[in-house]
Amino acid sequence: IGVPHEKWGEEVKAIVVLYEGKAATAEELIKFVKDKKGGLVAPKSVEFWKEIPLTNLGKIDKKNMRAAYWKGKDRLV
Repeated sequence: IGVPHEKWGEEVKAIVVLYEGKAATAEELIKFVKDKKGGLVAPKSVEFWKEIPLTNLGKIDKKNMRAAYWKGKDRLV
């Protein structure tokens, strides 16, 4: 998701839910994306959640996920 960044306006943050019994660090996940897709699209940070919120239609509720990070900001990029 896009979260605020002072200089660029927005940066990529990965929200990750790990499968039960699996482990990974933020650094491992960022490196994996950089190796596969390049540094431009790799997340700058990773946050681990227990579950991803869904809309009533069963889609990922990205708007709700972004809301906490953008609270109190003048604009939503």
